[in-house]
Amino acid sequence: MGADSEPVRLRRGDPDAFDALLARYQNRLYRYLVRLTANPAVAEDLFQETWLKVITRIHRYDERRPFEPWLFSVARNLAIDHLRKASPQSLDDPSESGETRIARLGADEPGSLECLLEQERRGLLERKLEELPALYREALSLRFEEEMTFEEIAEVLSAPVSTVKSRVQRALSTLRKRMK
Repeated sequence: MGADSEPVRLRRGDPDAFDALLARYQNRLYRYLVRLTANPAVAEDLFQETWLKVITRIHRYDERRPFEPWLFSVARNLAIDHLRKASPQSLDDPSESGETRIARLGADEPGSLECLLEQERRGLLERKLEELPALYREALSLRFEEEMTFEEIAEVLSAPVSTVKSRVQRALSTLRKRMK
């Protein structure tokens, strides 16, 4: 069956459809929420809330459109609501913490200078990403980690494609400057 057949099956009450959707999107959705909130515990809560909303609001999904942007829009709206409640500051403000909040993936080999240097570069990049305003982190995450097209990102963000392109470009430019 096609990738978008599971949402239709979920709407009909097929529990296997939910399992298939969860298996397909769980890692990407969780990673997106961690990037957006910069907090794994909050991301886990929002991840679960997202899937509850998907189940209860699947009747609102327009099956003529791709499921993925709709799913990420649900997650984004929940994350924005949480961020507004947790911190009434603008989502454009940079993160205050310089420490890495996302768990490192993989371990380097003991004694390997190359692995150590790569880990340091990743750590620096991670810290610089966390310092970006939330809108920039989100745009970069959707574009490069989730590999969405500009059109799909625009649908998730409810923004024009030109705005999405501008955010990605500005985020990359800011990141380049901070990495120097």
